[in-house]
Amino acid sequence: MPPHETVTGERERMLGFGTLTKKVFGTANDRKIKSTRPLIEKINALEAEYEALDDAGLRAKTDEFRKRFEGGESLDDLLPDAFANCREAAKRALGLRAFDVQLMGGIFLHQGNISEMKTGEGKTLVATLPAYLNAISGKGVHIVTVNDYLARRDADWMSKVYGALGLTTGVVYPRQPEDEKKAAYQADITYATNNELGFDYLRDNMKSELDQMYQRGHNFAIVDEVDSILIDEARTPLIISGPSQDRSELYTGIDKLLPDLTEEHYELDEKTRSISFTDEGNEFLEERLREAGLMPEGQTLYDPESTTLVHHVTQALRAHKLYQRDKDYIVRDNEVVLIDEFTGRMMAGRRLSDGLHQAIEAKEGCQIQPENVTLASVTFQNYFRLYNKLSGMTGTATTEAEEFAEIYGLGVVEVPTNRPIARIDEDDKVYRTAQEKYEAIVEEIRLAHQKGQPVLVGTTSIEKSEMLSQLLQKAGLKHNVLNARQHEQEAQIVGDAGLPGAVTIATNMAGRGTDIKLGGNFEMKVQAALDADPNGNPEEIRARIEAGQAEAEDKVKEAGGLFVLATERHESRRIDNQLRGRSGRQGDPGRSSFFLSLDDDLMRIFGSERLDKVLSSLGMQEGEAIVHPWVNKSLERAQSKVEARNFDIRKQLLKFDDVMNDQRKVIFGQRREIMEAEDLSEVTEDMREEVIDDIVDTYAPPKSYADQWDVEGLDADIKDKLNIALPVAEWAEEDGVDQDVLRERIAEASDKLMAEKAEAFGPEALRQIEKQVLLQTIDSKWRDHLLTLEHLRSVVGFRGYAQRDPLNEYKTEAFQLFESMLDSLRSEVTQKLAQIQPMSEEQRKQLLDQLRREQAQAQMAAAQAPAGATNPESEAAGPAVAAKEPLIDGFDETDPSTWGNPGRNAPCPCGSGQKFKHCHGRLA
Repeated sequence: MPPHETVTGERERMLGFGTLTKKVFGTANDRKIKSTRPLIEKINALEAEYEALDDAGLRAKTDEFRKRFEGGESLDDLLPDAFANCREAAKRALGLRAFDVQLMGGIFLHQGNISEMKTGEGKTLVATLPAYLNAISGKGVHIVTVNDYLARRDADWMSKVYGALGLTTGVVYPRQPEDEKKAAYQADITYATNNELGFDYLRDNMKSELDQMYQRGHNFAIVDEVDSILIDEARTPLIISGPSQDRSELYTGIDKLLPDLTEEHYELDEKTRSISFTDEGNEFLEERLREAGLMPEGQTLYDPESTTLVHHVTQALRAHKLYQRDKDYIVRDNEVVLIDEFTGRMMAGRRLSDGLHQAIEAKEGCQIQPENVTLASVTFQNYFRLYNKLSGMTGTATTEAEEFAEIYGLGVVEVPTNRPIARIDEDDKVYRTAQEKYEAIVEEIRLAHQKGQPVLVGTTSIEKSEMLSQLLQKAGLKHNVLNARQHEQEAQIVGDAGLPGAVTIATNMAGRGTDIKLGGNFEMKVQAALDADPNGNPEEIRARIEAGQAEAEDKVKEAGGLFVLATERHESRRIDNQLRGRSGRQGDPGRSSFFLSLDDDLMRIFGSERLDKVLSSLGMQEGEAIVHPWVNKSLERAQSKVEARNFDIRKQLLKFDDVMNDQRKVIFGQRREIMEAEDLSEVTEDMREEVIDDIVDTYAPPKSYADQWDVEGLDADIKDKLNIALPVAEWAEEDGVDQDVLRERIAEASDKLMAEKAEAFGPEALRQIEKQVLLQTIDSKWRDHLLTLEHLRSVVGFRGYAQRDPLNEYKTEAFQLFESMLDSLRSEVTQKLAQIQPMSEEQRKQLLDQLRREQAQAQMAAAQAPAGATNPESEAAGPAVAAKEPLIDGFDETDPSTWGNPGRNAPCPCGSGQKFKHCHGRLA
């Protein structure tokens, strides 16, 4: 027997054994379902007891549960009672009694899983059960939705349940008043979108006072439409950006070196529009950068500290050699305006990112506009991993189970439907051309419409939905097109999609949040009738519509239920399943069918030529379709390949972000400790000691003799960083003075200076100044560090050509840069505190106000960040311009005595946002 036959036979036997095992023991999912049965029986056994309680009794139970929790009982112990209490409250408040499968879904959510529940199974109600149970701990519960409309709707709807149980409900939305938002986060249950939660987390970590922060921790989150939020929307990070510091001197300084380059200094590839420096070019640049004072002696372009410099030098080279005036851009009114290469039109307001536009401005001698820099950023993956416990709900998660498990540690459990699914899923119909396919689609819609069957048509893009809409108009078929411009209008369209003979075209049905009910949405019909006749009798109107509703529902059921017609397959099976799942809710009849052609993107990419030959050999006539289960399986295999590739891309991006995330946690943790601390003198003292150690080790290295010390450098650095003049030269000539003695004497003099400052300022005032200086310096250094890491990310990929792993290189250099940032942080804080001079009460107040205003400028950018605007590299329409408001009360442009005493590099007190030396402090 050939070896391959043996292997095949073995594999078949193993598969057969696997099938047999599943029949005997059940699948892993079956076993999870079975494990909840005893809990559900307990909850059901308690139902009569809770039905006997009055409304006040239900509310009192919540206090009882809290006492039991504080007494040492776990939430798992409280689950049967809490679920029974919540179910009874929902029955009274909403008229909805949770089915056993809904209790099951709630149990899995409480256990930190994803409950996969089909459309129409009541996921919004399911969330109330674990939310109530976990709110008993008093640490808050976040329920996350995909849009603001759903957050408001669900909060309003379910607050009736929570209110009956004595819990508070809050909802978070964009541009919400401060007090209202803070109250929403303090509520027991908080509804919010993923974008707003992420942005508030970043904003909180830019605040300077604890009482300004919104969020009170990350205890438990239930994510609705979890696949849409944690996978589809997790592709781009949330970023808060703002204008950077004035770097015009760096751009112009580097630009002056470029005309001296010769062709041997760089390699240019016009075909790929790429350019890089040669070894000769790097050596030439290092020499010139040192001469220009842009790079310290002893540092090379290959050092991690040079990452930002390398980035700017490379951008300057691109500006000079790749971008040509009057071809790629023009200069108009001292401004660089880009030209669209396809249309030849000017693109006013568009700017190149990553400092390239500034490099062109320096080349042309124009005014250099500040580039937007990242003030704070976080990926959804790393935000949601902050929660102590995470769970989610969706109708389609199984296909992405591996990603949920690997990235978030979430298991996926398929919860059975309350009633068996009666939907008929037909095999795909494959046509040779798109024209044949669309003709068949219009005909299929006509037939369904004639017999009164509602049709939901799924498309993959807005463009295709509009094209299909035009075809239906020509055919005289009335229809609705679903777009995302108005959420309320969208809910109405989805609500009407189940009316007899309705035709609805939808681009993407994920996260719509409104069920398609056969015969139409009863509550929406009632509301519309009440709006049309405000003086009518509500009870009579409800009775009339109820009678018509039953008739409409029966008519649709006789016609076969909702018909879901998809115009092509999506890259992801999950999106296809979301669309298909809209039909057949709660055991309703329905059917689904996918109409494809060889011109579709997925068919074209994955072997349509071979299929085309098969169709030709079969002698298919025009308008005929091939229908076979093999085609379905082939397409699903192609889809699973695309899903696996996209997962790998997201996983690789996350590995890079994890490096920054570890550093982000350290910085945000330090900021919180600083805000919580009453007295930071020990922290600043430790920093000062480390700075002194660095100064001594640099200029008087260990095991060196006094005559080998760099006395001049030591003296200058002590004056610069510690603001004290010491007889260092005399000490060096004394016998018995070594590094330790030198260190002690410097520390003693520095401690004495700071003690004098504490006495002059008053301990309380100095503590406030220390806190503001620490926070401001941390934020400034962290912003610069984020920019450096962005630059490192953009260049580290090239290390792969040298057989070095880019991720490992990034980790190593990012760590070195972080260490370097902490060193410079210690040095800058010590220097600022040493240079603060005793002042009057009024001056002291002005200094604190100035420090707070500088802190507030960064926070202003954060507060204005729009939820959903996730990428700062979009072609922004120029830099943001802040309102000009003086930083000092009583500031007078014509009277320098009202300007305070700002440093040369401090923000100008006039409020322009420029440095003092470039504004009112400019030398004549």
